[in-house]
Amino acid sequence: MGQVVKIKREQIETPALVIDLDILERNISVMTDFMKDKRAKLRPHFKTYKCPAISHKQISAGAKGITCAKLGEAEVLVQSGIKDVLIANQIVDPVKIFRLAALADDEAKITVAVDDPDNILALSNAAAEIGSTVYVLVEIDVGMKRCGVNTPDEVFDLAGKIVDSKGLVFEGFQAYEGHLQNRPDIEDRRRGVKEMEEKVGEIKNVLEKRGIPVKEISGAGTGTYNITADNTIWTEIQAGSYIFSDAVYNKIAVEFQNSLSVLTQVIHKRPGYAVTDAGMKVCTVDHGIPEIKNFTDLKIYGNLSEEHGTIIDEKDELEMLQKIEYIPGHCCTTVNLHDRYYCVRKGLLEAVWPILGRGKSR
Repeated sequence: MGQVVKIKREQIETPALVIDLDILERNISVMTDFMKDKRAKLRPHFKTYKCPAISHKQISAGAKGITCAKLGEAEVLVQSGIKDVLIANQIVDPVKIFRLAALADDEAKITVAVDDPDNILALSNAAAEIGSTVYVLVEIDVGMKRCGVNTPDEVFDLAGKIVDSKGLVFEGFQAYEGHLQNRPDIEDRRRGVKEMEEKVGEIKNVLEKRGIPVKEISGAGTGTYNITADNTIWTEIQAGSYIFSDAVYNKIAVEFQNSLSVLTQVIHKRPGYAVTDAGMKVCTVDHGIPEIKNFTDLKIYGNLSEEHGTIIDEKDELEMLQKIEYIPGHCCTTVNLHDRYYCVRKGLLEAVWPILGRGKSR
């Protein structure tokens, strides 16, 4: 049998989504070490990376379970062997509700967020019909102004309905502070978390005085995990982007390094400029244009176009056919543009992981 020749990073066809496995594993270890002495447990968010292989690495490192955004993502996770999944979102469509109840009957603990009494009734009816148990968090609006309720009485009424509903178990609150994640000033984030803790803490006290115990308070992200998880009232931390980091989190969560990049190739070169084969169809710009890895003087000109990136190269550092890497401005949305990760260790391709949760928006 002949010798296996490993592919080098620079031999991967472009554009390609690349993970540096050593950095990925380091980021997981940094988060795991931080969480060791905290009251809260880590429940990482699948919406960032959408790949069960990474979820299993996180579970092996000590995560209690996985968070996701959509029912389709939860189905992918359960099918891969993850047995404790939080859908940090509302599932209200009647067909989806029965899918959810059926998933909860598959030897998995499935938790979902609610903020509406009719939704609670529909979940209960489906769980009772199938014979499954669905765990439920009442969502509190802590500043996102999306889903959720606001007052102690609203939360108490919903929690009481859950407690009285067949097939449902009241677990506590979903309270995610996404509006704080990208604020550059950590003291600003601390103030926001403090305000949020006061609101959620008051609601928790009201429920428990009225006889409804609150087991879980779930929330937080990569921009606030080290505030919210620091022995506050939160019991679960839903951070996701920490495993990859990106151009935004490079300035906010500096303890994590960039393990994710978009590999691209120079396809045109002229004095002062270079053009690559990676545009916004492979690297999103919703949080700003990407950075160029390992080149401090190179900048994207204007914005990415659909298929190209034009780079200002005043020193003519780049050459025709050269391969370079983008650090995306937003890792989560960039991942959703790709079918697979090319996993590299010490410059050599080690594995190709399918992004099985990609496009699972239903």
